[in-house]
Amino acid sequence: MTTTTTATRHDRRMYAIMNRPEAQAMSRTAARRRCWVAAHIALTAAGVAFWLGSVHAGPRWMPFGLLAVVVPWCVAMGVINGATRGLLQLRGRMLDERQYAERDRVRSLAHRVTLGLLFAGAAGAGAATWLAGVRFDGGALFPVLFALLVTHWMLPSWVACLRVPDDAPDEVLDTTGGH
Repeated sequence: MTTTTTATRHDRRMYAIMNRPEAQAMSRTAARRRCWVAAHIALTAAGVAFWLGSVHAGPRWMPFGLLAVVVPWCVAMGVINGATRGLLQLRGRMLDERQYAERDRVRSLAHRVTLGLLFAGAAGAGAATWLAGVRFDGGALFPVLFALLVTHWMLPSWVACLRVPDDAPDEVLDTTGGH
């Protein structure tokens, strides 16, 4: 079996997983998608906090908190990926021109949001130093950079999910003969 055949088979399986019709009900409306994104943001923040607490010798229960967050985080990520029909997970050759252009728009918007967050953080730290004489030690540098890295990584998925249009309502067949 060649690598191309394996990649093509993998692509078809991923496409089928990302486009399962029975899973679409969980993210059919904008309100549902917003709830899933909000839940995923909260689970991501909790996961980052638990992981950082585990790494920096926090309480011994921190790794268990991280383990408790993993499964719900994966479910929420799966719903987000399904809502976007795999827009960010599928390879470019599996997308049509419209999807490819939407993926570029999503990445561009997420990049601008990340840039705004970085600018706000830098401006806030600069203002605190300049106006209030606050001095930052290096202890906060790693957690802040790690949180920014995770935000940069996840933001395109969140933006893509929030940009998905609602499914068209089923057309009602008029059997009365009226227009």
